[in-house]
Amino acid sequence: MLSKHKLLILLAGLIFALQGFYAPVASSAPVTVDSETLQRLENLISAQQKQLESLQEEVNQLKQQQIQQPAVTSTGQGPAAAPPAKVVTSGEEKVKLAISGQINRALSIADDGDKTDAYFVDSDASNTKVRFVGTALVDEDLTLGGKLEVAFAPNESGDVSQDSQESGDFTDQRYAELTLTSKRYGMLYLGKGDTSSNGTAEVDLSGTDLIQYASTADIVGGLFFRQSGDDELTDITVAGAFKDFDGLSRKSRLRYDTPNFHGFGLSGSVISDRRWDTALRWGGDGYGLKAAAAAAVAYINEDEDPGKGLPNADYQYDGSFSVLHEATGLNVTFSAGTKDADNQTDPYNLWGKIGWLTSLNSFGKTAFGLDYGHSENIAADDYEGDTFGVAVVQNFDDWATQVYFQYRNFSLDTDDDPNVSDINVGSIGARVKF
Repeated sequence: MLSKHKLLILLAGLIFALQGFYAPVASSAPVTVDSETLQRLENLISAQQKQLESLQEEVNQLKQQQIQQPAVTSTGQGPAAAPPAKVVTSGEEKVKLAISGQINRALSIADDGDKTDAYFVDSDASNTKVRFVGTALVDEDLTLGGKLEVAFAPNESGDVSQDSQESGDFTDQRYAELTLTSKRYGMLYLGKGDTSSNGTAEVDLSGTDLIQYASTADIVGGLFFRQSGDDELTDITVAGAFKDFDGLSRKSRLRYDTPNFHGFGLSGSVISDRRWDTALRWGGDGYGLKAAAAAAVAYINEDEDPGKGLPNADYQYDGSFSVLHEATGLNVTFSAGTKDADNQTDPYNLWGKIGWLTSLNSFGKTAFGLDYGHSENIAADDYEGDTFGVAVVQNFDDWATQVYFQYRNFSLDTDDDPNVSDINVGSIGARVKF
């Protein structure tokens, strides 16, 4: 590399040469460079020298990193290479594509009062699924989006039973929707996806909602209650006796959500068969607390279904709230839901949980929960159901993994003969996100 002094002499010589080139051939006047010109040249050279030194330092760092990176053979043997950069791309230049999903598998061991069986299931609490989300910026305010999500659930926990421990593969088109989001005016949805009321009975900040939440039947919903004193199964399933009345689930609909105002957001959707729903949500934090709540009303326009034992009903109501004390991790959650049945006493569900979310190790948060739920008139008039459970969820943040355990008891008072035995179930499983 040339020194500053040598560069100065070189540039000065170049100036002399250029002046001599443009000067008249017959001219014999001496060529001079004043001190001001030399000072400007020296400043220019100094700035260029600093830039060259900076570039040289970056080159040296890149070479050092290349030396330290372990080599990998073409056969894949040897030390592992550094993780590759994310390379998912969209077929359209101006659309950003994101691919994500999860696998959630569980083992449940259930005792129905006569037999104890093991069920290897995909949990209805949070199915195995894959999703594709595309977004495109229309302008500074508007974002156009699309979402496609499909669940793949071998031996869905809501389908397996004493008569069918392997129910086969379950596939569900959960989302196929377009969205238009405005920072000023809110969000519009068109297609299949969450109705406005979906999730309003299941607000939960405890950290155990992966396995323990208001929809208590999900992990063994397909099991039948067994008559006490003999081995006869009834036609009443766990899911048929315990419901949280959580909105209208996912439907093909047109939905609108307002922007949030001081934590509050209002939404409404219209669905086929003259159905509609509306919901109010709120979330906030302060005074060391984090809280969330939701409430909804839905016109369900439900006809009687003799095969499922569903009563005629027009409206359904539900709500839930959850409060977390951030310093201690102590939390409380509550949910309630009902619908106005036309041909039987109105069914309803009440459920509550106390929990503790804490850091017991370096892997991630550990969550504990203890819950109790009470249902009436769901399977039939004067039928009362009670359930309680304990759950633990351990997070492994570096691997995007959660491992969980739950014990749960279901009891049903039929108020007539025959009485049914309790169902006790222990479940252990894991969810891996990608």
